[in-house]
Amino acid sequence: MDNAVSEIITKAGTDQAAADPVQNLGPDLADFRDEVWLGLGQAQKTLPSKFFYDELGSKLFDEITQLDQYYPTRTETKLLGTHAGAIASFMGTGATLVEFGAGSLIKIRILLEAMDRPQAFVPIDISKEHLILSADQLALEFPHIQVRPVVADFASALDFGALVADSNSKRIGFFPGSTIGNFAHDAAVTLLATIGEVVGSGGELLIGVDLKKDNKILLDAYNDSQGVTADFNRNLLVRINRELGGNFDLGTFRHHAPYNADEGRIEMHLVSGADQTVNVAGKDFVFTEGETIHTENSYKYGIDEFLALASEAGFDPVQTWTDQDDLFSIHYLRAR
Repeated sequence: MDNAVSEIITKAGTDQAAADPVQNLGPDLADFRDEVWLGLGQAQKTLPSKFFYDELGSKLFDEITQLDQYYPTRTETKLLGTHAGAIASFMGTGATLVEFGAGSLIKIRILLEAMDRPQAFVPIDISKEHLILSADQLALEFPHIQVRPVVADFASALDFGALVADSNSKRIGFFPGSTIGNFAHDAAVTLLATIGEVVGSGGELLIGVDLKKDNKILLDAYNDSQGVTADFNRNLLVRINRELGGNFDLGTFRHHAPYNADEGRIEMHLVSGADQTVNVAGKDFVFTEGETIHTENSYKYGIDEFLALASEAGFDPVQTWTDQDDLFSIHYLRAR
């Protein structure tokens, strides 16, 4: 880790979120350009889903979570509220929480209110503006907790364990929203193993996981009738046009989110409605009519499937909770 990053992390151990809102370890514009170029240069064009979350993208995702058709957020939130006491008892006294993909920091409030004297909270998210606003508000609501926000890609190789190195308390990871579903098997195992390194042997992880279910429920959730998910998907092209000087014609790309039963995942695509050439930061990319950009996966799991994945990454099950309709699950795991 270079000196600049070390200095940021050292400073993070002493500052409150409201006073020093953010440690910015996120990807820069060159990283964005290079990843876009790489993805659009593949035979199956892709764009990294982590770049959905600029300021507008984060707001659009918050809108998605409020839609009637989008069950994951409200189901997980209800599960957390119902079982907050049991979860807090597992967490114990004076724990340090690290949230991966923190978003609006709504769900963490349920845990912080139920826990016994949590020591510190480290929210990690790639959307800088969204994280600053959310972390500042959280710090005001919970002034007795050290809030140390980090702008970063939580799936990167950064040493996130160093962010809480000054803490002698038990470390607990919080990974809600079934974001683990955005990663294929090997990448999911690697990410969970990294989280295991952050929390350390005997540390714990509370994670939300979307379950396999009737295909219609899934398709409705990712193809909402109001078109908010479509706007969220296309906003990635808006961002490329704005930040990388791209010339995507938004009117020629439509949202498409089928369920791939063989892979057990929803796939988000943007479909080109015409033969066209798009320029991004000085490089041309040719599209044929009907060709897609694959922007995101959302894998769905059976309970046993997910626990096997977690075991492969070095976690043992402590407790699993599901809703009465078996739409969603939350798991409390312990690192070996």
